[in-house]
Amino acid sequence: MDVPAVLSSFAAIQTHHRDRTRRIRAILKPAAQHRASAPHSPGTDAADYCLAHHVLEGAEAAARAREIAMLDWYGAHPDANASALSTPSILGSRIVLAPDLDRLPRSAISETPYYVLGPDTTAAPPDLRELAAAAYATGARNGFADLLADHAVVVCLLRRKQLGDTLDSWTITRLPGTVYCDHVNEPVVLARDLIHEAGHNWLNDALSATACKISDEVTFYSPWKKTARPAFGFLHACFAFPLTMIYTARVLPETNGDVYRFLTAYLNQQRGMLAATATDHDRALALIAAPELRERLHSVHHEALSL
Repeated sequence: MDVPAVLSSFAAIQTHHRDRTRRIRAILKPAAQHRASAPHSPGTDAADYCLAHHVLEGAEAAARAREIAMLDWYGAHPDANASALSTPSILGSRIVLAPDLDRLPRSAISETPYYVLGPDTTAAPPDLRELAAAAYATGARNGFADLLADHAVVVCLLRRKQLGDTLDSWTITRLPGTVYCDHVNEPVVLARDLIHEAGHNWLNDALSATACKISDEVTFYSPWKKTARPAFGFLHACFAFPLTMIYTARVLPETNGDVYRFLTAYLNQQRGMLAATATDHDRALALIAAPELRERLHSVHHEALSL
């Protein structure tokens, strides 16, 4: 099974998206009953699913803080006002933001800073929206259209850095379909990082969709973290990093100069680290109870090992 098929044909995820979105909207419906109508969220089931989680998170925070006006806003905007924030891309409407990292909230829901769409949200400046749109196009052209379309709906571009700097990126489970990442002015590099984080979102959804619970009692050595990690984190790394390797190998012929050298060095580094996981990966996969998901994770890891 090639990578596009691995990422695009998992019906359990699509069912999970629709069911979860329906449940969230049912919970929030009382807050919007007095509205004559409500705007429809744009795009696909995956976009609806992503935006519904922003609305749920924002509404819950408003309710806990007893901010009635804010709660009413989420009730009136079941798409978190996405239609006013959308950036066109080859994958459809995307939400591209540039929040100030120093002002992002931290709370018990996440070890990392995060951002929730709300009434004060504004789209990123035009140059960053163009950068993101070009990154989506590059990723799609190299076989990752479905992954990015369904699992990188909202992207928060954080610190602007130089090529060669350490680029931080992350996702949080409470806001699936949302990616937070640093960036340089190179669409092919941003596409790599969007694919990596979209891979984390995909795997979280796949585990939820198949009701897989991974034991945290068994650990495996992670060459990326240089420490033993529970199977959950180990399997996440052994999925997301191989995706970026496959993408990098495909996109390299399109690059030259500093970008070519940067991505070549990255791919060589990743080859060595992934090779160190070859034996443990099969052992970790045995903890995945869903055969179809287990086979998909194996396929991605195997393809990356062959590069």
